[in-house]
Amino acid sequence: MFELDPKLRQDTIPIGGLVLSRLLLMNDATFPWLILVPAEPDIRELHELAQGQQMQLMAEITAISRLMAEIFKPDKINVAALGNVVPQLHVHVIARFRSDAAWPGPVWGKLPAKPYEKAELERMLDAIRSRLAVRIVRDEAV
Repeated sequence: MFELDPKLRQDTIPIGGLVLSRLLLMNDATFPWLILVPAEPDIRELHELAQGQQMQLMAEITAISRLMAEIFKPDKINVAALGNVVPQLHVHVIARFRSDAAWPGPVWGKLPAKPYEKAELERMLDAIRSRLAVRIVRDEAV
């Protein structure tokens, strides 16, 4: 049975379910940052997914990257699956700007996380969910 890693559960806000993945918002208002987690038990690496699942994950990464580009108009979209701290397979999709505090370096470890304030979080979730409505295939609690 699939369970979200406790660190991801602690650091993120659930948005919804896609065909393969759970979609999460990193609770850090410094960067627009979404995370896809394939809802498969005990998966640590991309190559552990079946070929069809790998293709589905790439389709979801592409859809979320396009969504981020549409909403935020970033200079660059960073996509990464590191897993050094959280071994469960998860893919970061981060909107980056030449003006952000970590540019051009990675976002990890640059600044402490700045949790969303309630109104800002609601605006962010509304913006994402409204554009995701046509992209979400199953309405499932994360």
